[in-house]
Amino acid sequence: MAYPAQTDYPTIIRTAQTLIERDGVEQLALASLASELGIKAPSLYRYVANKNALLKGVVTVTIQQLFAAYDQALANSPNDAQNQLLAISHGHRQFAHGQPKNYALALTAASPEQRADPALLVEMVLPIQAIMAQISGEAASLAALRGLLGLIHGFVLLELNQQLQRGGDLSSTFDLAVRSYLAGVANLNAD
Repeated sequence: MAYPAQTDYPTIIRTAQTLIERDGVEQLALASLASELGIKAPSLYRYVANKNALLKGVVTVTIQQLFAAYDQALANSPNDAQNQLLAISHGHRQFAHGQPKNYALALTAASPEQRADPALLVEMVLPIQAIMAQISGEAASLAALRGLLGLIHGFVLLELNQQLQRGGDLSSTFDLAVRSYLAGVANLNAD
């Protein structure tokens, strides 16, 4: 057995994410996590108070990873707002496919005790909203960004749950949906 000092909070969260992807969030228990870490379950309480606190940590880190995927997408995209948001959208979808169970937990956490800190979320999303403002105008940027995120998240959840069954290339469909939405937002701003 490893001593508690041989683990740390980031390792606990990464291991929990791995177990969630492998077995699902419903199967995650502090005892199984401790066993995976090679420590005794009570040792986890030095780092997390309970399962809700653990899941809040997983949600927070998963969202931070999602925004890191946004940053990576931005680094590889042209410098105009439409293409930047398109790149972010594709980065979002790719991230969700890479960690579908953690993604679903992070973006659908029903319990307030499991959700990430709202102030952190606002801090992370403001640069994305600033990009949207270049297309929609400042006054409509929050509503336009919410619409885009709703489109992305809805599409991804339908796709991950295999609800889009009528064939066709889903990557092309996703791209068309995002491009159409952004074109519509730009047209609204032009009026």
